[in-house]
Amino acid sequence: MEHKKGAFVERRSFLKKATIATGVGGATLAAPAIAQSQPNLNWRLVSSFPKSLDNLYGTSEIFANALRKATDGKFNVKVFAAGEIVPPLQVQDAVQNGTVEVGHTAGYYSLGKDSAFIFDTAAPFGMTARQQNAWMLHGNGMKLMRELYASYNIVNFMGGQTGTQMGGWFRKEIKTVADLKGLKFRIAGFAGNILSKLGVVPQQLPAGEIYSALEKGTIDAAEFVGPYDDEKLGLAKVAKNYYYPAWWEGGASLSFLVNKKKWDELPPAYQAAWEAACFLAHTEMCAKYDALNPPALQRLLQNGAVLRKFNTQILDACFTATQEAYAEEAAKNPRFKAIYEDYRRFRNMEAQWFNVAEQAFAQYSFNKKL
Repeated sequence: MEHKKGAFVERRSFLKKATIATGVGGATLAAPAIAQSQPNLNWRLVSSFPKSLDNLYGTSEIFANALRKATDGKFNVKVFAAGEIVPPLQVQDAVQNGTVEVGHTAGYYSLGKDSAFIFDTAAPFGMTARQQNAWMLHGNGMKLMRELYASYNIVNFMGGQTGTQMGGWFRKEIKTVADLKGLKFRIAGFAGNILSKLGVVPQQLPAGEIYSALEKGTIDAAEFVGPYDDEKLGLAKVAKNYYYPAWWEGGASLSFLVNKKKWDELPPAYQAAWEAACFLAHTEMCAKYDALNPPALQRLLQNGAVLRKFNTQILDACFTATQEAYAEEAAKNPRFKAIYEDYRRFRNMEAQWFNVAEQAFAQYSFNKKL
């Protein structure tokens, strides 16, 4: 299902109307259209995130609450945290095989199934949150991702955006490319493959295991999302050097994954309510991060964290390795190549535009205080 222009507004409008109609005066307006004529459904959603990460995990709760209200309590989705039903990195498998109806996860956790899944979350030196949204909603992004997920008996929906992430917590300073050699670094997605070209030993760990691995010295550095979540994970207690930017995640998207058979069984009214609830949850996540990251960063700095920027030498080396990795993957994976070519063209056009008004405004204005 390709999203057409104006779909976002229409679906937000649907959700608003449905919620109002089902919440006022005994729900007499909405009941004939939705509640009275539709079945009672109880689905399960498994998240890749622990409850302690309230924005990541909480996005599923926002979605489930909105869906319940829009259907006058007829369509209920119960949310389960990481590990309660399946391990955090096996959410897609659980949806695909029908263990649960729904999952909330990051597509690039399934990198091992198909490297093309990175484009559903974040591609190194790729797009920001707004640009990714534009590609998904008004480019070919959603169409291409739907085709990819269809191979796994899944229908995907946008499920949140983190915005540009931080580069992670390091026990020691990273001054040169040589400092990366042998570094055991917790990093998710395609970026691990790229950094391995520079001598890094990438580690993929779920959120709940990062702190202990860093504390015990099993890993030397770790990235997760940004100040708000990193503070909750306590990473500053065991590594003080806080690097930026995460060139591998200019904006990381999450997804709601639905078992295709179950999706196809839904009445059209429930499907419409579902999509509207997804859009609401998707928008809420990034807005919440944008509101909560600034004070969280201030607290981290006050408690001893040291901000450090990856220098140009390191970023240049990472960019060169990224270009090599894209070429290598495209040569061996036709689906990756097809999606990458579309993604790359859209990203480069977005970059030209953002380098005009957006960058000029930010570079001058954000150095001033009102």
